[in-house]
Order: sequence, then C-alpha cells, then structure tokens
Amino acid sequence: MNRNHPIRRLGALALLTTAALTLVTACSGDDEPAGNSAVAAAGGPEPKTVEGAKAAAQTVFDRFSGGDYAGAWDLYTTAGKTAISKADYIKLNQACSRKGLAIQLTSARMEGQDRAVVIAKQLVAAQSYTMLYEDNAWKLEPAKEGLALYKLGAAKAIAAQKKAGTCAS
Repeated sequence: MNRNHPIRRLGALALLTTAALTLVTACSGDDEPAGNSAVAAAGGPEPKTVEGAKAAAQTVFDRFSGGDYAGAWDLYTTAGKTAISKADYIKLNQACSRKGLAIQLTSARMEGQDRAVVIAKQLVAAQSYTMLYEDNAWKLEPAKEGLALYKLGAAKAIAAQKKAGTCAS
C-alpha cells in the first residue's frame, strides 16, 4: 500500500485538523473571558443557542488557525483539558499544525440543549465537531482520536504525527 497516496494524506490532514482543534483551547494571556459572546464579556452566561455555539466554535477555529494555541486550549471541554496540559498542547501544535490556514464554519445544529454539532472546513477537508455547554459557556469537545493523541503527551504525539505524515513541519 502506498503511504503517500492522496487519500491517505487527506485523511491524515483531517486527523491533524481534528487533533489541532481539540488542542486549541488554551489561555490567550489577556484578561478577557474565554467565551466569545457579548453576554460572556459582560460576565453572564453565553446563550444556549445554535448561534452561541457557532460563535464559540468560530472563536476556537480562529484562535487555532491564527496560532493562538493557548487561547484555543482555553475553549476546550474539561475532558479535553484533562487529556493534555496547556503546555503540551502548545508544543504539539507549534511543531505540527499548519498555522495560517483559515478554518471556516459551514453549518451547525443543536443536538439537545447542551450539545451542538458544527461543521468546519479547512482547505478541502470538512470535519464535524461537537460543542458542549459547560460552566455557562460553549466548549469544544475533542474527538476521540484527538483525545487519544493528547494523552500521549507532546513528545510522543509529535512523533506519532510525524510517523503518520500529518505533522506540518
């Protein structure tokens, strides 16, 4: 089987994108709340609506694609933050992510009151992501593959992505 086949590279890119977005919820270093809505900025809860989930997801995607990995990590669910430390998330994404490639939200839907599914596209790869409502704010829930990668720690995750051909550098 050819390891450099275009479908394998696309699959690897999708996995990398998923992993990167999962890790993208880190602290931005400023005193602003981790949420992205005007309500959260005023100290209140984010709206429990599809619009609130979409706005939060786009913030995560913007932080990640802009290289603000700490800020992206801050917007992860508790499970995502437990799987990888902020420092390891930053190291992994600095080593392997394709910074600067915009991630665009294409659609979203509610799945109950505390869960939304959003679809985002980077280049030609589209991926679904789950947003969970935790502590009065929408948070990105890393995919199972991302959680498994994060649990390896930065050094092993970087090595695994390089071996798979999904590390950008």
